[in-house]
Parts: sequence; C-alpha cells; structure tokens
Amino acid sequence: MTLIISWIGTDSRKISSFYIASDSRFTWANPLKYDYGRKVFAFTNSPNILGYCGDVVYPTLILNQILDMDRDGILFPKDSTNIERSRIIYKELTKKFDTYPSKGVMDDSLEIIHVSRQGETDFLCNVYKWTKSKGWEIIPKEILGSSDKVIILGTGESEFYNRYLDYYRGLNGKTSRALFQCLTHSLLKMKDLKCGGSPQLVGLYNRFNGKNFGVIYENKRYYLGKEIEPDEIVNNIEWRNELFERCDGLTTKILDGAQRQPDELRP
Repeated sequence: MTLIISWIGTDSRKISSFYIASDSRFTWANPLKYDYGRKVFAFTNSPNILGYCGDVVYPTLILNQILDMDRDGILFPKDSTNIERSRIIYKELTKKFDTYPSKGVMDDSLEIIHVSRQGETDFLCNVYKWTKSKGWEIIPKEILGSSDKVIILGTGESEFYNRYLDYYRGLNGKTSRALFQCLTHSLLKMKDLKCGGSPQLVGLYNRFNGKNFGVIYENKRYYLGKEIEPDEIVNNIEWRNELFERCDGLTTKILDGAQRQPDELRP
C-alpha cells in the first residue's frame, strides 16, 4: 500500500509552498514487494503536483500519460485556471476507465492527491477517489492559513499520525521540516510491512512549475524512489536529507549557508 502525506508551508504573509511526499514500496501477496516504485509526480510545464495511494497499475499507466501530455503542451489550454486544470485531470483519469478491466485487477480503492496553483498564492487541493462501491468522486480539501498537514493517506496513516502528535508538540511545531522528519522517522520504524523503501518528494512554490526533489536517506541518494549511483549526475536538482536540510547531491553534506534542522525526537 502506501504512506503518503501532503502539507503546506507558510511565511508571514501567505502560503509559500505545498508538498507531497510518500514511501516507495509496492506490495502484492506476502512476501512480494518492490521498494523503488514512483508515487509522486511534478508537472514540468504547469504548476501542478500529484501523488497516489491504493491500486498501483492504473495510476502508473495513466499518470505518466498525463505528465507527458503536460510536458508537450497538449493537456491544458493556455492560461488555464487551477479549477480548469483540476477538471481536465479528472476527465483524463475517468474518461477511459470504463474500458479498463478493473474487476479482478484493481485493489479495492485508489486515491490521487492533486495540488494546483493559480497566480502566486491561489492553491487548490483535491483528492480524486475511486472505490468499488462508489466509483469515482472528487473530494475538495480545505487549505488552512498556517504550516501544517493537509492530507495523510494509506495503510501507514495511523503510525504516522501517532508519531506526528509528538512532532506537533515539539519545538518545530507545525513546520515543513517537522512533517518531513516525521515521515522519514516513521519509515525507519514502520511496523506496517506494506510501507517502506525511500521517501520521495515533490513540491510547488509560489512561482514556477512543479518541482522534483532528490532525497538523501540512510546515506544513499534517491530520486522518486530510484537509487542514484555516485557516478550519476546529481547536482542539477535540489536535494534534501532526512531532516529536510538542503544538501549537496554529490557529497550528501548540508550546503554551506543552509539552515540546519535538528530533529529532537530522533535518537
């Protein structure tokens, strides 16, 4: 299954960032697993990010097609609003679904988080949910005015949330680093064997389009679930470590001048 979370970061005036992060494990009948599966997506040609949990095969097929359509400029009309982009993505998810052999193939449910931005500060967050009993539906998510979680989904939800209560009460309180630290901490201690692998992260800032991050986890480099070897090009993307500190992808060390983000709850 999955542990996937979404949260906002704010500065003194406005929402400054929106993130989606998840684990990287795909599972089938025990003990089958694969720890390098992609679950989060950043659009390179528009201000949108996605992440999913539940069924694996259908989102793997359709979301990559949607990303390629965006990259090539054939998905959204020019100057489309975040509401229009939400409708278009939902239409792409559902219009050919009736021809997909979901019976006996799909898991019982599928949830896709979509975050979109219009202008610099108008963020929209929806969950597109499919279940065997109800079919497809759109669930709008409230976006608060302070840094905090927006969505927690997947089989690892309760383990994450119970640990997050300690982070919430800690010195970092409701901050982006607390959310990401709790995710990486939870994956290291996870009892739910359906969650695992490396963390993966995408984000959306006030300006520019979706952003993919590299993650340094247990002294290894990962990019959207894939382990990156030392001889591969690493410094043309932004890297964060388990503490959410900005790092050099080559040395894996915190960047000069980057703010340190200690985790008081991790030994």
